[in-house]
Amino acid sequence: MTDSQIEVRVDDIAFAEGDAIAWPVTDTLHATTPLLRKLELAGGTALATQLQISDPLPVGSAVVTGAGDLGVDLLVSAVIRSATEPVTGAGVRRALTSALQRAADWQIARLVLTPFGLGAGNLDIDETAAITADLLARHMAGARYPTKVTMVVESDEEAAAFAARFPAKSVR
Repeated sequence: MTDSQIEVRVDDIAFAEGDAIAWPVTDTLHATTPLLRKLELAGGTALATQLQISDPLPVGSAVVTGAGDLGVDLLVSAVIRSATEPVTGAGVRRALTSALQRAADWQIARLVLTPFGLGAGNLDIDETAAITADLLARHMAGARYPTKVTMVVESDEEAAAFAARFPAKSVR
């Protein structure tokens, strides 16, 4: 990885710029935290329609849809928990791996990524950052896409945890 490939930014994910946003969801493609619920709402009716599914998806899977009214073209929804499987490091690892594979399959060059597995009762910041950094390094070392990842976090504490694990250490 080169230093310019990963950027960590404290921002509102709903207004992030890129080709696609990858975000963690439940097995029914719903937001996992109140903050991510804002992303759902910002996507409007078009996104809500695309996120309707008939059967729950397995933890670790990821699907690509349009992004509705968001400022990106696509949304990569990665399942990190279900009614029967809570958030775990293994589930987050499978979901993020699937999301990165979808980004490669769809040739998504500029991927906006939000932390997978954070929130009350879920993983802590350091575990999430470690999983993310490991998977991004492995994926980007061997894949053509994405070429740039912008990690959008909601606090300076999260930014510091992620930036400390990425070679770029680019924080804005």
